[in-house]
Amino acid sequence: MEVVENGEKATECPNCSAAAAAAAAGVLSKSAQKKLLKQQRWEAKKAEKKAQEKEHKKREGERKRKEWEETLASLTEEERLKMIESRKSLRKERMDKRSEERDRKNERLNRAKLSGQKMVIDLEFSHLMTPSEINSLVHQIMYCYAENGRSSEPCHLWLTGCKGEMGTQLRRLPGFDNWSVEREDRSYIEALEGEKENLVYLTADSENVVDELDRSKIYIIGGLVDRNRWKGITMKKAEEQGIQTAKLPIGKYLNMCSSQVLTVNQVVEILLKYLETKDWKASFFQVIPQRKRLQVAEDSSEEPQQEEVEGKEKSEENDGDNQYESKKQCANGPPSMEQVPAA
Repeated sequence: MEVVENGEKATECPNCSAAAAAAAAGVLSKSAQKKLLKQQRWEAKKAEKKAQEKEHKKREGERKRKEWEETLASLTEEERLKMIESRKSLRKERMDKRSEERDRKNERLNRAKLSGQKMVIDLEFSHLMTPSEINSLVHQIMYCYAENGRSSEPCHLWLTGCKGEMGTQLRRLPGFDNWSVEREDRSYIEALEGEKENLVYLTADSENVVDELDRSKIYIIGGLVDRNRWKGITMKKAEEQGIQTAKLPIGKYLNMCSSQVLTVNQVVEILLKYLETKDWKASFFQVIPQRKRLQVAEDSSEEPQQEEVEGKEKSEENDGDNQYESKKQCANGPPSMEQVPAA
């Protein structure tokens, strides 16, 4: 929707009027009203940015097409035919290369389904998240699948609890139905009923440290994006279900800055790097951003710092473009948020 302000068009959030009506009717608390309006402004800004990017891409396409036509017009007939043929040849070469890469990727993923390390992303927390948090998690899962496809040692990836709003959002991703993953509406307990003794939940408060990945085990990552509202939720869930828990040995190799949150895709990427290298230190340093690393741990026997591996991520504020550029204070003391202690 567009409104005129000072003679100029401005984008208005489609649901703002509904929010205002709800607020006027006293349906929402003041805090809830603020959160709702903030979310709607963020969505409107995101849609506006997407439209701008689309327009920019269109203009670039028109510019390149015009340049191509002008180049052809300046050549002789013989030179023009040679250039067109050369361009066709390069395009075919690129398409053949992509096709070969796609075939190799599918071969690796099919092999992983038979003998690869099993990893589960637990998607049963969507009822605890806001729409923007669900959207953020959906994008993280998309990055997980892309990284798994690029890996020389891909895992056998499972998405469980893939229903409700989470399932709806995932199915909107282009090509999702063709992904080489296991999609389950059921929980991992139901989907992997015969392997309960092999389930290992990577959770914040576990006292067990993963020294190496066990192919017979199935590692579960909590798919939860929040503002640290649900402390200890995955540990409690694992205890109630009677399944094993564990944490990654991050503290053996490095200390962390005050921001200790890893996204779902970062956790998956660390595990994939370890499958490739069998080296935890290399895996952590390749994946964990420099801004989150304070220094290399000097003594691996020291009491570990803590590191979040539940795939929790702070919700994006405004358009989220600057969330990775903000400077963070480093601290050696124990963090205030729920984290997985790195041994």
